[in-house]
Amino acid sequence: MILSELPILISMAGVNRMWYSVPLIAVISLVYAATRHEVIKPILEHAVRFGFWIVGFMLVVFVLLMFVSAWL
Repeated sequence: MILSELPILISMAGVNRMWYSVPLIAVISLVYAATRHEVIKPILEHAVRFGFWIVGFMLVVFVLLMFVSAWL
């Protein structure tokens, strides 16, 4: 490995950790929706909507943190 590639590998480590959020969002959405409904169709519909809410919230927090870090 060339030492000039080291910063690129270090910066990619944070991106790889974000892949853990995909199954976590799916499971949280399904469990939350299953506590509200008993039939599979409404559970899946609610889980998809709630999953989009979670992703949207995460994006808003990400953008806010980007602005804060730009000021520092």
